[in-house]
Amino acid sequence: MNTFPVAQLKQFRDEITRFMMLYKFALAELETKVEILQEEFQLLHDYNPIEHTKSRLKSPESILNKIRRKNCMFSLPEIRRNIKDIAGLRITCSFISDIYRIRDMLLSQSDLTLIEEKDYIEKPKGNGYRSLHLLVGVPVFMSDREEQVCVEIQIRTIAMDFWASLEHKIYYKYEETVPSRLTEELKEAAEAAFYLDKKMERLQDEISQIKSEREDELELKLGQLLGQAAPLQISPELLRLFSGNE
Repeated sequence: MNTFPVAQLKQFRDEITRFMMLYKFALAELETKVEILQEEFQLLHDYNPIEHTKSRLKSPESILNKIRRKNCMFSLPEIRRNIKDIAGLRITCSFISDIYRIRDMLLSQSDLTLIEEKDYIEKPKGNGYRSLHLLVGVPVFMSDREEQVCVEIQIRTIAMDFWASLEHKIYYKYEETVPSRLTEELKEAAEAAFYLDKKMERLQDEISQIKSEREDELELKLGQLLGQAAPLQISPELLRLFSGNE
């Protein structure tokens, strides 16, 4: 009996398993980095720019379909070279400025390597889609070697995410030509969402400014009151109590 095909199949299965594990581990590493940032903001700062995150690992079936669409050779090196979104992390934040703040925080980490950046906020897609896309190399340490694995990061506001999610649902599994009237309306909706983003950020900046001015005013008044107050007299008995002397 010829056992070579079985051995070959097992080897291929092991290679696929290792291949997918690399992307799974890279995604887990990136998620941990974002969770650390979230916890730091929650515990040490007044404001947390990260609303929520969502990760995604393409299934082998989805990868195969993309290979066919891109006319790639069926080999793991070719898949790795041509398909950059096998692992993806979406970060949703409050305001447009938060997007670039989160980007800078992530890219300042020495073990992350920026491969490519596409700013669809400054230059939105034709349908109105806005988001910041980053391709980063994440180091994964296996038992026998280190691998640099590509992960796609999408950073967008709540309004951008709302529009993109509904646009995807509207077009989901619809392969016919969409009437131009509808595409124009979707683009107008994207513009409305962006206008809302800018308006909410302006309101937030104004409130922050008012809050800062009031805090400065209160601090000034407190300083004046303390400056006018008589020196605090502490009785010798109280001093002995705090010093531990009987």
